[in-house]
Amino acid sequence: MRRMKRKQVYIQADQDQRLRALARRNGTTESHLLREGINRILAEPLPQALDHQAWVKSREFVDSLIRRGPVKGGRSWTREEAHER
Repeated sequence: MRRMKRKQVYIQADQDQRLRALARRNGTTESHLLREGINRILAEPLPQALDHQAWVKSREFVDSLIRRGPVKGGRSWTREEAHER
């Protein structure tokens, strides 16, 4: 078995009851279930951080379109026609 590192965590009372019952039903320890849960979380890909600069550039682009005003010549379709398609 790999060397273990001790961690102390606080869980809610209902979590404690459910964890204890699950360990008993599965014939394992609460610690084992906690390690399994940690492994599941760590196996998921990390969420990528939002690129704030990309949002700023997108907003600037939209603002530039708004500043241009309405498109000259209008449109050749109605909203109802667009929804029919």
